[in-house]
Formats: sequence, C-alpha cells, structure tokens
Amino acid sequence: MTSRPAAAQHLRDLARLRRVRDRIDREHAQPLDVEALARGVNMSAGHLSRQFRRAYGESPYAYLMTRRIERAMALLRRGDLSVTEVCFAVGCSSLGTFSTRFTELVGVPPSVYRSQAARAAAGMPSCLAKQVTRPVRNREAPVTEPRLD
Repeated sequence: MTSRPAAAQHLRDLARLRRVRDRIDREHAQPLDVEALARGVNMSAGHLSRQFRRAYGESPYAYLMTRRIERAMALLRRGDLSVTEVCFAVGCSSLGTFSTRFTELVGVPPSVYRSQAARAAAGMPSCLAKQVTRPVRNREAPVTEPRLD
C-alpha cells in the first residue's frame, strides 16, 4: 500500500503551502521572497513554486503581488495617500514595478484608479467596495451572474 504514505505526504505539503499563503496574507507589506518563504517551510524555492502553482494556480510571487495590489486599491480608494506613499506602504520597493503590475491587474494606472475609485466607491461600505473592485487577472474567467431557470 504505497498510496497511503503518498497521500499523507500530499496532506503535509498542502498544510505547508497554506502556511506560506497565510504568511503572505499576513506579511504582504514586508520584504518577502520565494527563498525566504521556502526556508520557512523547509522546502526548496523551486519545489515551493511548483507546488504552490499546482495548488493555487499562480506562483507565490504572483500571489504576493496580487495581495499587495488589493491592499493598494483600498488605500487609493481612501484618497489620502499619494501613489508613491501607497507603493511603499504595501511593500513594493520600486514605483515603476508597482505601477506596471497595478496596471496589468487593474487595467488602469494607480493615479487614474485613485481618481476614479474615490468617486465610484463613495458611500459604499468598504467590504463591498473590496469585493466589487477586486483585481481580475487576464487568465481568470469572468464572473457570471447565477442563472435562475
């Protein structure tokens, strides 16, 4: 019965991947890299990247950047911080990389988003604004309305 040890190992790997994902969610504003994340769960960086992609559909770095951009969107909606301040507040060290990644995920540059989102989300509860304005990657399927047949 070799499937039982393999299944147990798979469950242990999933638990380690959840710990990595949880750490990214908690510490997204801190300097994180795949090597440090992998060391934290006793995996090689390559193995972590492959397993993370297999489990969650994206690399650990892409997941980290998505969390950072989601947080940046919330800060930009508030309207009291500049784009540069938001960039550094969410853990990015390069304004150029931040702006490029933000534009890829959201579809507009951060400065445009800041001016548009402040008007669009005015009066909307923050929990609803977060859901409505969540960035959608190009490879994700669009959300469709449930059919009531």
